[in-house]
Amino acid sequence: MSLFQKSVEKKYLNELDSVLINKKYKEFQDYFGNPSIQENIRNSKEEQFQEGFLRELFVSVFGYTLNPQPNFNLTTELKNIANSKKADGAILKGEDAIAVIELKGTDTTDLDKIETQAFGYKNHHPKCVYVITSNFEKLRFYIQNAVDHIDFDLFNLTREQFSLMWLCLAKDNLLNGLPQKIKESSLLQEENITKKLYADYSKFREAIYNNLVKNNPKTNKLLLFKKTQKLLDRFLFIFFAEDRLLLPPNSISEIVKQWTTLKDELDEYVPLYDRFKKYFGYMNTGYKGKKYDIFAYNGGLFAPDEILDNISIDDEILHKHTLTLSQYDFETDVDVNILGHIFEHSLGEIENVQAEIKGEKIDTQKTKRKKDGIFYTPKYITKYIVENTIGKLCEEKRIELDIVDEEYAKGRKNRKKDTIKILDDKLTDYRNWLLSLTILDPACGSGAFLNQALDFLITEHRKIDDLRAQLFGSGLVFSDITTDILEKNIYGVDLNEESVEIAKLSLWLRTAQKGRKLNKLNNNIKCGNSLIDDPEIAGEKAFNWQNEFPEIFKNGGFDVVIGNPPYGIFIDSKSQEHFNKYFPLTSYKTNLYILFIERMMQVFKKGTIHFIIPKSLLFNSYYEAIRKALIQNTEIVEIYTITEKVFEDAEVGSSLLLKFNIKPNPIQKNVVRLAVAEKIENFITNFGITENNVEQDFFLGVPNCEISVISSNSQLILEKLHSYKQIKDFYALKNGLNPGNIKHILVSDIKESENHKPIIWGRDISRYHISWSGQYINYDSSIAERITIEDIKSKEGMNKQTRIDFALRSPDLFESKKIVIRKTGDSLIGCIDENNFYFDTLVHGIYSTTEDYSLEPLLAILNSKPATLFYRLLHDIKGKVFAKISLDNLGSFPLPSSMLEYSIDLTEKTISLLAKQTSIIKEIQQFNELLANKFDSVQFNSKLLNWYMLESKEFLKELSKQKIQLNLAEESQWIQYFKEEKCKIQKSKNEIENIENEIDQIVYELYGLTEEEIKIVEGMNS
Repeated sequence: MSLFQKSVEKKYLNELDSVLINKKYKEFQDYFGNPSIQENIRNSKEEQFQEGFLRELFVSVFGYTLNPQPNFNLTTELKNIANSKKADGAILKGEDAIAVIELKGTDTTDLDKIETQAFGYKNHHPKCVYVITSNFEKLRFYIQNAVDHIDFDLFNLTREQFSLMWLCLAKDNLLNGLPQKIKESSLLQEENITKKLYADYSKFREAIYNNLVKNNPKTNKLLLFKKTQKLLDRFLFIFFAEDRLLLPPNSISEIVKQWTTLKDELDEYVPLYDRFKKYFGYMNTGYKGKKYDIFAYNGGLFAPDEILDNISIDDEILHKHTLTLSQYDFETDVDVNILGHIFEHSLGEIENVQAEIKGEKIDTQKTKRKKDGIFYTPKYITKYIVENTIGKLCEEKRIELDIVDEEYAKGRKNRKKDTIKILDDKLTDYRNWLLSLTILDPACGSGAFLNQALDFLITEHRKIDDLRAQLFGSGLVFSDITTDILEKNIYGVDLNEESVEIAKLSLWLRTAQKGRKLNKLNNNIKCGNSLIDDPEIAGEKAFNWQNEFPEIFKNGGFDVVIGNPPYGIFIDSKSQEHFNKYFPLTSYKTNLYILFIERMMQVFKKGTIHFIIPKSLLFNSYYEAIRKALIQNTEIVEIYTITEKVFEDAEVGSSLLLKFNIKPNPIQKNVVRLAVAEKIENFITNFGITENNVEQDFFLGVPNCEISVISSNSQLILEKLHSYKQIKDFYALKNGLNPGNIKHILVSDIKESENHKPIIWGRDISRYHISWSGQYINYDSSIAERITIEDIKSKEGMNKQTRIDFALRSPDLFESKKIVIRKTGDSLIGCIDENNFYFDTLVHGIYSTTEDYSLEPLLAILNSKPATLFYRLLHDIKGKVFAKISLDNLGSFPLPSSMLEYSIDLTEKTISLLAKQTSIIKEIQQFNELLANKFDSVQFNSKLLNWYMLESKEFLKELSKQKIQLNLAEESQWIQYFKEEKCKIQKSKNEIENIENEIDQIVYELYGLTEEEIKIVEGMNS
């Protein structure tokens, strides 16, 4: 896994002083390349050689000064800032550690095992950028995080590899931040190449498709478009292959050059496409020539294709665009990750073109990326999920087989043959087990997860080779295992044919080797509808899992299912009927990702599932059934939330990594790891994570089976809150009216008739006060008969709606005393309405149903600080961009029946607060009216509207800004009046604050919280 983009890396390597590198490489080789010293290092204990290693490599070669020398910049045993743990070494800049070093002996062969420990040290040093780990034989270098790294084999290091290590670790380079600078340049270069290549790639595809349509009018357009994509896949493979020396260099440009010579100089014209078709044939069957040979890579990509073999393409199209793409260096500039981004973007364009071909209107709100929830998954996510599934299984298997790295590091010398055979057999058993693993992505897209799984498995097999080489003392020989991995381990399904072909191509590009046929992946990567097996619904894409993968299901199904399933609610009516009938865990507003979870539970009887999905699974009231099924029928391993947006283009906010095991007899007392990373950086560095372990059946006792990440302290408080009755047990709760797509007709600023009723919106409601905007809603029951489809108004950016959508509710709902609660936001905010205000769906109404339970004490509770803190604890909405107080959650808010004991006191305080808030508003309005009457030109900006929050000088300054001039006498009078009025308001506000504090204490007492529990609740929400 490379840290740097190849062309950027090459640029910096070329700037190195070759004379200095030669000198330093010799010094390095004289020590680390010496077989006797290597043997002594292998025989040394970890503690024996730690300082020697730092001295021989970092001092002698890289030029650092080791403590206790004056002006040292390298030290041993650096203590963490926050605790007593120590890194084995550190590189210092001034007094700050900018790199931590973690060392183990050569018997620790797998540096992955010390990664977490090393980054634990880094996270305790705020200015630390680099992490270095080593077992004295190998060295690994990280920048900022563990997503990528560079490995150096110190005992077998070439001059070229040493140059790169020098670039990273030499004193002047590291202390001046050069590695970080190279990484930043690499990211920028990758972004630039991605954008430019994508533009050229798209132009080529568009030009070929349009040309095919023009030249082949009798061929179906949709078929031509699919063949266009296949043709591009062929060219892309050749571009990669020629730059990576799997084919003769510059094959494409040579074909164009030969064609030009034949046409211009020898007068032997043939269409350029015929020349390319000939080359495609060579790729399929092989070719032996005088100047070069071409291996028969085949794999199905270059097999005969009736359409592609018989179409015609204009010469100038192929000439221009093939030469443009051949200018890229697909060995250094373009990697599979860049192509992944390009492929994923392409799927959005493909959807639009296909819609256009079918004569459908292109819906910019429902492109492939939005409609099907397709977003390219970042590497830090794919890496985490693969390591947390396949990696965990591998770890468990190594423990089961008793594979201990240190035993292999001892070698074969002076050991019994039986011991050597047992150790070797363990590795054979482990490799056979690895090759039996089956890994599926049921919505594989362009193959991001499959490629990550492939990388992991290749690395795991190399670890086996490494252990075997240590055991037998032989040179390291990597097994040619990629063919077996592709055929035995990796499986994928996708609804989109182009995605399937692109996924195959990405796997071919990752594994292609000179002189080896491409794997035929048709039995592993398939096109189909992962959710529907009925041809009546899904047509030819109906997908029966047992029929498609019979061998897998003979063994109970896949071992690991990973991926980023699509999400969204854009489901056609025919499919929706199918889901309603066969997916009992789904309900109103079906979401695709929920269907994928349910389908996995339907199809598989065993296996580990690990998806990245929207966080809404945890709290959306419509997903209660799927949550309950997960809790009761699976073993949930991990629920890991990333608050910051992972997918920039996605409409969802926070993401959730959900891992669960499907097995015959799941344990409901299974302990779940609950974790939250507020920022992506927290997730990547595994630092600043909030986490807790909770038995999963705990959430069965939570209303709607909502799942939230809670601390062990707050769990006890939650249990206490859940033990009480709920608001809905004592009061009625109702939603407001829905003006829908005729709001512009229903709502007016004047009372046009007796049918026009005063309406309030959520923004009009504050604690203990309603500021009516002066708007009315037409409540004429016959209005529906007069509205036509032409009258409706869609939201900006949405397609024009095809039906009238509004819902007026019974006037009795509004023309009665009630509490009105604002729906939007992460706080409980309400007031009592006795003015018969109407309200819409962004306001909730609460109504008294018995004389005992009146509205005033409930309002005091809901408007209290503890109530909002409780609600946030119950529903995890604090600080969320689109936070809402749902009616269901409001109804299920805990309410002790002992409220009656505090009813009189709370009622009195509520009445007092309502009166004082009204008094304050009246004082403010009177001041504003006086100001308006005195100065006709005054404009009430936000500061003047809130004049009581200003100082007297600021108030006069605001008047001056509006050209209102006062003489000294007038200034004196206004300042006197301003101070008196402000003092009145401040006095009332202080009284309100005191009453609210008293209510807060009553509420804490009512809910039975101890002083310690109060501190926990308030601390969590601070």
